[in-house]
Amino acid sequence: MNQTVEHDEKVPGRTVGFTIMTLVILLAAFQMSRESSLQQMQGSDESEANTQPLEGFRPAAWYLPDDELLGFVEVPAGPFVMGSNPALDPMAYENERWSNLRRQGSVDLPAFYVSRFEVTRAQFAMFTEDSRFSTDDIDLAGAGDLPVTGITWPEALAYGRWLEQRLRASPQTPAEISAFLEGGAHVTLPNEAEWEKAARGTDGRVFTWGPRPRNDLANFNGDALAGVGAIACAVCSYGLSDMAGNVWELTRSPSQDYPYDPSDDETNLPEDALYVMRGGSYADVINNVRTGVRGAADPGVRNGTIGFRLVISTL
Repeated sequence: MNQTVEHDEKVPGRTVGFTIMTLVILLAAFQMSRESSLQQMQGSDESEANTQPLEGFRPAAWYLPDDELLGFVEVPAGPFVMGSNPALDPMAYENERWSNLRRQGSVDLPAFYVSRFEVTRAQFAMFTEDSRFSTDDIDLAGAGDLPVTGITWPEALAYGRWLEQRLRASPQTPAEISAFLEGGAHVTLPNEAEWEKAARGTDGRVFTWGPRPRNDLANFNGDALAGVGAIACAVCSYGLSDMAGNVWELTRSPSQDYPYDPSDDETNLPEDALYVMRGGSYADVINNVRTGVRGAADPGVRNGTIGFRLVISTL
């Protein structure tokens, strides 16, 4: 808000002096408040975010999971089978077919790290407070361990860039993660192949837990979000949680026909390109929570069934 102060040339005295002093005090108070807020968000051991404590998460480390790698899991380099074969997966959709001649293809990926959980409301709130990011259209109410939803594709990418800056600057960042970042990696959304390898593993799983449907290992066919990791799945690929159900997860890959080629992700895209989302949501039926299923969303859409998780990737 702009404020205009009118000066009376005949009576400059105390009114002008008081106005200037007031403005100086307000400016100093604003600067102190801003510096205090930034110190809170830098992850010092002495400070905590303006959020309720959450069991299993570290307030002083941007509410990331409280484990050795702050919730990131390494996916080793190597090939995996991408796409769906109806002989093994009768629920496969046509857009999961690799080509006119082949049902599936092999993709070789370098090593990367993927977050064990979907990004939570508490984590995203840290980002919005630190960066003064507008939250007018984002639902951050409720339990902090719920996955954040109603975010757009650019907002998800912005959170990844912010977290990367914090990880690069903080002494709390695990040495393994720091070294990977220093080697040229970035914190971002997974591309479509990274997401599918993380969900499927290298043994071609139809579901992230194995070849057959199960009702006890994922939040789907229901009517409400669950806290991240609320449904244990020790047998799921790489020990990741909620790769099936809970929320659809955005990727950084535009929606294009297979065979998958990361080199065309940023070329010859239409202005109205959609971006791939994976994994299904709490409201979806069993065929939409398979590892091979491919959804798509407009980058500007906000939806209560769409969220995201992150990778640390060199691609």
